[in-house]
Amino acid sequence: MTSTALSRDPGTAPAQHRPSPLGMPVAAVAVLAALAVPRALAHDLALVPPGSLANIALSVGPLIVWVVVAVLASRRPLATLVAAGAGYGIALGLVHNLAWSTVWGGAPPRLGGNLAGVWSPATEEVLMRGATGLSSIGTGAAVGLLTGLVAWGVQELARRAGARLPLG
Repeated sequence: MTSTALSRDPGTAPAQHRPSPLGMPVAAVAVLAALAVPRALAHDLALVPPGSLANIALSVGPLIVWVVVAVLASRRPLATLVAAGAGYGIALGLVHNLAWSTVWGGAPPRLGGNLAGVWSPATEEVLMRGATGLSSIGTGAAVGLLTGLVAWGVQELARRAGARLPLG
């Protein structure tokens, strides 16, 4: 017998499971975020030519899946996809930083203008990698916001037309 079972009055029902504030389970949101990671890997490692059908599929396919899943399964599609986008942004920043040497080789980006040569190359690299991480998170969150607005709008239009969403 668990301590929860011992402390609960035998005549009461167990506490209701509270729905996620993200509109879906955190694990499902993480899976949505992970769907977009192959595009970052393919881009950074030059596995797919820019503008190719494969590149377009890797770029747009996951976002279509995000919108469809959020419309059909999320009670809060905007929150779901902003969170998925932020998770994707974190993963994107990690991919960019892990592939840094492969992408830039011996010529990493450097600060320019008034900041050129002010700091050591190592300090500049830390700054550039940090900026890459922060901009990746911002980009992911913005993509999540835009797809979330689309999903929310589609879900609202479908509800007004009589659909019972989310399913399940």
